[in-house]
Amino acid sequence: MSQDQTGPERTPADTPPEDDAPVDIAAMLALSTQQVRRVEDIFARPTISLVLIWGVAWFVGFLVLWSASDQNPWFQTPEAPAGIVFGSLMVGGIISSIVIGSGMSRGIQGAQRVQGTLYGVSWAVGCTAPGFLGGALLANGMPAESAALFFPAAYALVVGLLYLAGGAIWRDRIMYSLGVWTILVGVIAPYFGTPGNTLVMAFAGGGGFLVYGAILLVLRRRALSVHGRSDDRRATKPGER
Repeated sequence: MSQDQTGPERTPADTPPEDDAPVDIAAMLALSTQQVRRVEDIFARPTISLVLIWGVAWFVGFLVLWSASDQNPWFQTPEAPAGIVFGSLMVGGIISSIVIGSGMSRGIQGAQRVQGTLYGVSWAVGCTAPGFLGGALLANGMPAESAALFFPAAYALVVGLLYLAGGAIWRDRIMYSLGVWTILVGVIAPYFGTPGNTLVMAFAGGGGFLVYGAILLVLRRRALSVHGRSDDRRATKPGER
């Protein structure tokens, strides 16, 4: 009796698909890096906006308050308009923080979305709290001169703590350092009395925000330029060079 030597017949399921390509590790790494950059940029843009908004609000607002005193050798701003300008700038900063913060993590999913949203809302909550606390103290007899020392210091401490939290969350040493600096400004400014504390808050506080915002803008543009050239080189095929 003859025996079939051809062996068992192979089925389509036993045959590896021909269109299975080997995993492109470089492409996967490039995609992962691109996604990380996208997330970083999503957080960078609103952060820069918040820093610059509060930098302008503090620099202009506290300078206006200082100009309402007799310490300004060039001109003097009436107290009522100065208070209105300062209050409007602070309210504008709080509203901007709410709007920007609520959309800070738009387009991101997962834990990072929750982090971004909570951090953005924290700005609005934190910057609103000193106003209510100070109002309660005024209602219970806090002198106006003490209030002029309390409010700037309280805002500086809150903002400084927010920057400390942000720097810790995103491991941003520059943001964390700005938080330390802002807290120091808030603690030191009252020692200059009134209206000297407003001048300290304007230049050391608001000026510090503006410098930090400028640094962030430069770093973001540099990163976009470097990553753009890198992506272009990666997308260029050898035969196209």
